Amino acid sequence: MSPDAREIRILSEFLEPKARFKRNKIKDTIVFFGSARTLPHDIARKNIEILKKEGSTDQDQIKKCEKDLENSIYYEDAVELAMRLTTWSLKRYNKNNRLVVCSGGGPGIMEAANKGASLAGGMSIGLNISLPFEQYSNPYIEDELNFEFHYFFMRKFWFAYLAKAMVIFPGGFGTLDELMEILTLVQTEKIKKEIKILIYDRKYWANILNLEKLAEYNMISKNDLELFQFCDSIDEMEEQLISFFMKQEKIANSENII
Repeated sequence: MSPDAREIRILSEFLEPKARFKRNKIKDTIVFFGSARTLPHDIARKNIEILKKEGSTDQDQIKKCEKDLENSIYYEDAVELAMRLTTWSLKRYNKNNRLVVCSGGGPGIMEAANKGASLAGGMSIGLNISLPFEQYSNPYIEDELNFEFHYFFMRKFWFAYLAKAMVIFPGGFGTLDELMEILTLVQTEKIKKEIKILIYDRKYWANILNLEKLAEYNMISKNDLELFQFCDSIDEMEEQLISFFMKQEKIANSENII
C-alpha cells in the first residue's frame, strides 16, 4: 500500500481482470448501475413491521422505511430484468458467455442484477470497490468473476471496456458519476463502439436531472440527448435491449466479426 507501489497496484487491476475474463471467455456484458441502498421488497416490508411492533414514534425513521418500501420496486425490477436478459442470452448463445450481466458487485441494485442472472442459471460479474461503508460483495457473483478494486478509474475501465449496454436504475452520487462518465466517453467518442444506454424511471430522474436544459443553454448539442433513452417498464427495457443486440449481431455477421 505504499506510494511507491502505486504503479504495480494499477497494473494489477488491469492484468488480473483481463486474465480472468479471458479464462472465462467473457466477450461482452450488460452493465447494471443503481443505488447500493435499495432494499428487496421483503426486507423493506419487514423493517416497517418491526417499527410498528416496537411502537416507534420516530417519524424520520418511519418515513425512511416507507421510502425504502416504495423504492424496493427498483430492486425487484432489476432482478426480473437481469433474469430475463440472462435467460434470453443463454437460449440464444448456448452458454457461450455472451452478454453477461455485470454490476458493481455490492448490495442494492448491484445485488439485484447478480441475483437475477443467478436465478436464470447464468454467471455474472461483480466489479466491487473497497469503501469504508455500504460496499460489500453480494453472494450471487461467480467466485472467479468477483473482483475488488482499489481504484475507481480502473473499475470504470472494466465497466466500459466489455459493455454492449448500460442499464441505469435510480441511484445517488455513485450512479450519477457512472452515468455521466459513460455519457462523456460516448459523446467525446472515446468509446467508439455503439453502446445502448437506458435510464429507468423517467419520473425519478426528472426530479434529479434536467438534461434538456443543458441543450437549451447550448452546453450540449441537442443530438447528445439521443445518446440515452428513458424507459418506464422492464418490458420496454427488455424489448429495447434485445432489439439492439439483434441489430448489432446482424451487423457483426455481415462483417464477419462476431
